[in-house]
Amino acid sequence: MVLFKVYTQWPVEPVKGKGCRLWDAAGTEYLDFYGGHAVISIGHCHPTYVKMMEEQVEKIGFYSNAALNSLQTRLADEMGQMCGYPHYSLFLCNSGAEANENAMKLASFHNGRAKILAFGKAFHGRTSGAVEVTDNPKIRSPFNSTDKVTFVPLNDIDAARKELETGLYAAAIIEGIQGVAGILVPQDSFLQELRKACSETGTMLVLDEVQSGCGRTGRYFAHQAAGINADIITMAKGIGNGFPLGALIISPEIQAVNGMLGTTFGGNHLACTAALAVLKVMRDECLIENAAVMGKYLADGLKGNKAIKELRGRGLMMGIELNDDYLDLRNRLLFEKHIFTGASGKNVIRLLTPLCIGKGDADQFLESFNELTK
Repeated sequence: MVLFKVYTQWPVEPVKGKGCRLWDAAGTEYLDFYGGHAVISIGHCHPTYVKMMEEQVEKIGFYSNAALNSLQTRLADEMGQMCGYPHYSLFLCNSGAEANENAMKLASFHNGRAKILAFGKAFHGRTSGAVEVTDNPKIRSPFNSTDKVTFVPLNDIDAARKELETGLYAAAIIEGIQGVAGILVPQDSFLQELRKACSETGTMLVLDEVQSGCGRTGRYFAHQAAGINADIITMAKGIGNGFPLGALIISPEIQAVNGMLGTTFGGNHLACTAALAVLKVMRDECLIENAAVMGKYLADGLKGNKAIKELRGRGLMMGIELNDDYLDLRNRLLFEKHIFTGASGKNVIRLLTPLCIGKGDADQFLESFNELTK
């Protein structure tokens, strides 16, 4: 048997990590400015995370949601306090795509409507419902084609309001920051007007914070910069620092009914422990504040670089749009300077660093980037 080859992969295999650093089998050290696609939030192999996971696995690693699990209740309380939604409910699942699927299903249960409003260049996952609201025909099979989803341009409130006023939409789903699209940031005024339009038309506002949440932008959620609340928020990636975990944060307006949602592995003992460890480290080490400070430090260090067409993002979710194709630069960063970065399209390099980066890490990246783009 061989692997089903669906990924383009670097010829590099990380075998060890610590903080913002990775090492391959040959012992070569790399700076991780990709975070495994925004997954590594508190850093690789953080000692608190490792200790809590070891202690939990020695007790019990898994039992189903047919039995009580007090770790779930503790996680709901701690996450509610940290994220600013203490009166909302928490539903735990396994991934971002699953979270988004359940969010749209929940909205449809709530108001009895069938349509979803989504936005141009959006990415919400690869499972059936999630890919239907993803604006990328290359990953949407004929099976996923549907007339229940309408796409309108990001930041076009007139187009969004026109659709919502039909009264046909269960939900509008939008990313706090569009990651796969190249770090496209919704305007604060647009999010504010979208919130208003959803409220006026009985539409649930779903904020996909899978990539932009968990403190990455210098706030727990990216949409909080606009001063709005969502009806449902979806999370994954950084919430577990590498352990598979997804979550929905749900408005008290939406009532739970037995059997409405379900999952076998979601919210298991190890997943909850991973999330609790992440919250503890984020609190103890002020990582949300660090994301804001270091994001500005990186942005300031990139200003004036003539290879950059536009710098976008917030905190440690940054898109560097280049005047030329990114591929050569990204490869040189990896193979010459030993720095992992992400990418989007043909000319955007994405920085999705662990939130624990320091000035030394940032200076290493800036020196390498600016040297290679002279």
